Amino acid sequence: MPPSVPPAAPAPQGSVRLFLATPPLDPDASRGRFGRGEPCPGHPGLAGPATGRWAGRELEEVAAEDPEGIRRWLTDPAYEPPGGGESVAALITRTGAHLLGLAPGRHHAEVEPIVVRAVVVAALALPAETFWRLDVRPSTVTTLTGRSGRWNLLLGGPGQQDGPDPATRSGPN
Repeated sequence: MPPSVPPAAPAPQGSVRLFLATPPLDPDASRGRFGRGEPCPGHPGLAGPATGRWAGRELEEVAAEDPEGIRRWLTDPAYEPPGGGESVAALITRTGAHLLGLAPGRHHAEVEPIVVRAVVVAALALPAETFWRLDVRPSTVTTLTGRSGRWNLLLGGPGQQDGPDPATRSGPN
């Protein structure tokens, strides 16, 4: 079966810079606990995904109870977790639609790592199947810049929101 490649979320014509900061690893995340679709103030399209009946439960617990559901969630982007969960494909579509609506300028949002994955897949028109192949660390910033109808991804270090100062950067540009 060919991989599904969603169309890229077109970048606005004006210049946009989106900084996606992930929070530090908290005890719930370190235990693999499913989120509850946490809101993202100022950016409703970047809220965490609804995980249905899995919300607040640990991955190990859900996997013991519903191994087929977990397998499908990790391998089929269209699979919706039971009880009103959001599929990976729907999360990618939702975050891509949010990118379309960003006004020119700088935007900052603190989001769950799973949201960063979805934004990157949407912006770069990656196959939905690559979603789980992107690892997003806690306490980092991922930056997307958009202009002239396309998005670029800046892979950065912890806490960098503007990147290194070109005047102090060593090595070739």
